[in-house]
Amino acid sequence: MKLNIDEALRYAGVRGEPSEALRRQAEAVAEEVTAAVRPRYTYRIFAIQRRSDGFYLPEADILLPGESAARMLAECDRAALLACTLGAKFDAMLRTEQARDMAQALLLDACGSAWVEAGCDEAERELKARLPGTYLTDRFSPGYGDLPLALQPSICAVLDTQRRLGLCVTESLLMNPGKSVTAVIGIAERPQAARIRGCAYCALRERCTLRKGGKHCGN
Repeated sequence: MKLNIDEALRYAGVRGEPSEALRRQAEAVAEEVTAAVRPRYTYRIFAIQRRSDGFYLPEADILLPGESAARMLAECDRAALLACTLGAKFDAMLRTEQARDMAQALLLDACGSAWVEAGCDEAERELKARLPGTYLTDRFSPGYGDLPLALQPSICAVLDTQRRLGLCVTESLLMNPGKSVTAVIGIAERPQAARIRGCAYCALRERCTLRKGGKHCGN
């Protein structure tokens, strides 16, 4: 598992090719992050029932409504629910850096985002290894497309994230610790095309600094 420096720089809002000095600075921050914290994740696999109001996971008692879920799960008979976090230690690191140096804190936050994504990628690799002969869809999260953020508490509850990861959801549907992700991954019997990538499906599309600058994060 490796933190992607280019991805971290995109999260930091860097446009175009970064200077060597900035890249070295980001690499130093990445080393600090990866030495201090490691992504932790948990996931479970559930059968899917197709209903008129969406895709229902009966064992989890969770309904995935809307066009985004329908697009991703169209050829799937199972789905994995995933949660990944950097934990409270990263939040403490970020608060300390924000009080000391906001420019450095921006890089730290961006490296944290890239590191938790690396954890999700690792979880996907593990899931693929557990399910030979099957194919995974793109992962997507509550808040992407029309999948409601209100699913966050249910996903965390069924994954028992508070006990397993120290991860909970606030009343305003924010993840605590902050550098955390939940996601859905469809499982199919044949290869799946990329279906839900791009700005149109992202919950951050209206306030994304990359998009305002005419760029995108590559997802």
